[in-house]
Amino acid sequence: MKIGIDSYCFHRFFGEVYGHQTPPPFQMTVFDFLDFANELGVDGVSLESCFFPSHDKAFYADLKAKLDEYGFDRVYAWGHPDGLEAGRNEAAFHDMIKSIEYAAAIGAPVMRICASSFSFRLEPHAPQMEKLVPWLKEGARVAESYGVKLAGENHIDYTSAEWLELLDRVDSPYLGLNLDTGNFLRLLDDPIEGARKLADRVYATHIKDLKPVRGVDAREWYFFSSTPVGDGLVDNQKLAQILHEANYQGFLAVETDSLHPDYENQEHWAVEKSVWMLKRIARNVK
Repeated sequence: MKIGIDSYCFHRFFGEVYGHQTPPPFQMTVFDFLDFANELGVDGVSLESCFFPSHDKAFYADLKAKLDEYGFDRVYAWGHPDGLEAGRNEAAFHDMIKSIEYAAAIGAPVMRICASSFSFRLEPHAPQMEKLVPWLKEGARVAESYGVKLAGENHIDYTSAEWLELLDRVDSPYLGLNLDTGNFLRLLDDPIEGARKLADRVYATHIKDLKPVRGVDAREWYFFSSTPVGDGLVDNQKLAQILHEANYQGFLAVETDSLHPDYENQEHWAVEKSVWMLKRIARNVK
């Protein structure tokens, strides 16, 4: 199995600093991130478009050239932080449709999208689904015309059963799942059972590991905070095996978000350790 990194691991260095975090000592560009990923010898990268400096043709041409130079598999990641806002943001829907063109421009066969987020999880989900299904059907239709597959992330929004329902209702091979191995846990939905339900629909991954933070309100999304892969509660070895048995064709992309206080401000080290562990996990998949 191939190994990769999602650029969101370095969100502080791209300018997104959570209220409980400290600013980083320096800033990164997407090209700095690609250089770092290349130094670690990974196979692929997932690139968060919210951190791109522009969407002009020259930027995307330069980005594709660097991706090609390093030989990276690639995912274009759209929708942070709230994506389609559970069907209430029509401007975001049009931006998602436009972004399919950008994904194609960098040669990405998969575009991660966010249908919703933690912000809308406590609202009734049935009306959200009614709005999202036609939007996602249209997104899948446009994606097919570009030869790109959309992968909706379980973004601390819907359970595995709800994601299965959403994918079944859209009913297109051009919409699958970006499986975040930690985010189902944040909804108290078992990640292993979720992966078993959805493995044959997975087009991209975020391989995340989590453990709880003492003193943080359990209702906060980061109560379960990121650790290096292998240091938390998530059995990513078993999850990788499930994906392998389902003939998953993408790469295992390490992602961290709010690092646990045990690893505070240690993004580079946490990613390095996670990549090492993912390579070990990949070797042990049978």
